[in-house]
Amino acid sequence: MKLWSFTLLAALLAGVAHGQLVPSGTHFAEEALKPFVEKGEMPGAISIFYKDGKHEVACLGYANAETKRPIALDNVYMQCSQTKGFCGVTIAILVEEGKIALEDPVSKYLPEFATLWIETANSNGVRTLVKAKNVLKIRDVMNHTGGFPFELPNGQLMGGWSRRMPLRSVAATAASQPIKFEPGTQASYSNVGIDIGAAVVEVVTGKRWEAFLKERVLDPLGMANTGFWPTDTQLENKIEMYTVKGGQVAKWQKEASWMQRPYNDDRVFSSAGAGLWTTAADQLKFYKMLMNLGAGENGVRILKEETVKSILAKDLRPEGCAKGYSLGLSVPGNGWFGHGGAWGTNCMVDPEKKQLKLWAVQFTGGPRPWDVARAQAAEKFFNAKFEASDAYTGRLK
Repeated sequence: MKLWSFTLLAALLAGVAHGQLVPSGTHFAEEALKPFVEKGEMPGAISIFYKDGKHEVACLGYANAETKRPIALDNVYMQCSQTKGFCGVTIAILVEEGKIALEDPVSKYLPEFATLWIETANSNGVRTLVKAKNVLKIRDVMNHTGGFPFELPNGQLMGGWSRRMPLRSVAATAASQPIKFEPGTQASYSNVGIDIGAAVVEVVTGKRWEAFLKERVLDPLGMANTGFWPTDTQLENKIEMYTVKGGQVAKWQKEASWMQRPYNDDRVFSSAGAGLWTTAADQLKFYKMLMNLGAGENGVRILKEETVKSILAKDLRPEGCAKGYSLGLSVPGNGWFGHGGAWGTNCMVDPEKKQLKLWAVQFTGGPRPWDVARAQAAEKFFNAKFEASDAYTGRLK
């Protein structure tokens, strides 16, 4: 079997498409990325393009290059910061239901945030702090304008993004530390801020954030292989992590310092900023819901159209801040929105054009010359014209 050729799993027929696959002969991702797979520079990747009811689905190379295990749509992988968009959706649900407002002070739900201190100087171990004047709002923690650091102190020593600490404890710890600037005046990317948003969800719903996410988003969309505690069987078949560098054969990497083993025992806690495991087939369901403005392809509505348009697909940062972010989602301003993750994953959607591009990998390091090739393949796909009657049934094995 050619592992860079298109693969269509039986589950794909039911779970990926209400619509047609791209006709044979239009394998843009395969043509662009095949050379990198053959040379061993890129061990394995999943690429999905979608437009006009048609999918181009490419499973390229291996989930484990050492054992030659093919990469597949149902292999779990760590999506890292793409978790932020899932938190954004849970916040949007509560806003839509009138249970919170984006302008609400975080301290309304988490009293420890009533008084915050800004570090204005740090010299010879002496820190200068001033009391923050601005009220920290829910909007601020979800769009990275709250002033919080990227991670908690000693975050890697605690195990990284499966941080061995409940979200409510993450929030309390963050409130005890100085912030970097007045809330709502600058932008600084922060996993901690998103975790604070998730802690608000816990207080409002009376449930752990991951339980609310499962109940209101994952289960309704049929995302059975997405969660914070992958099973041993799932981990045996996961997409392995590799250190990559253009021009060199990729090297297997046991783990990363920001996501350390164990992955599924009772020491693991959910991280709304970067901790959710998923599969390409599951992630496609989530992003199809966003592309369809709140409605899953299975017909289940998670959010109203206006909610997605007004607070997820729209930049929500204040004037004076770097633009391009809503609630846990990147909004570049070109019709697309979505998010990427630390190990190279990415998914973006355009609701108006009903287009989607998904990339599932587990890479550290760089440079990654295939990113240019992948972007060119996407451009060719979205500019291509397909006959309405064309259909590509793909390969079952």
